[in-house]
Amino acid sequence: MSYSLSQKDYQASLKLSNNKRYELFLKKAAQSGEIWSLANDEGWVTISSEEGENCLPVWPHPQYAEAWCNGEWSDCQPRAVALDVWLERWTPGLEQDETLLVVFPNLKEEALLVDPYELDDGLRAALDAL
Repeated sequence: MSYSLSQKDYQASLKLSNNKRYELFLKKAAQSGEIWSLANDEGWVTISSEEGENCLPVWPHPQYAEAWCNGEWSDCQPRAVALDVWLERWTPGLEQDETLLVVFPNLKEEALLVDPYELDDGLRAALDAL
């Protein structure tokens, strides 16, 4: 279930470094049991990295994802994936599809780009720390 997010916390978290946002993502996803991304009628939205790699953006809360629902993504909506489903099915599927993860991008399109199993390890460590 999505956690309560104040406007102050929302703004402050977007100003964090890529590494600090990654750490916050792991903590919040573990606590809430959800990972958020964007989807439209055609499915989940992916982007290309500067190197041309297929990437899925993910956020810890729907409000961050919703901020990206404009321009070419105006037909998108934030959608949640339960963390247990993510760990069981999405990690191996993303790895098989050679899709990387853009973790908690800010509005300047800055974020860490990670392999699905690297994110999986981080999420499992965050769950163990609860």
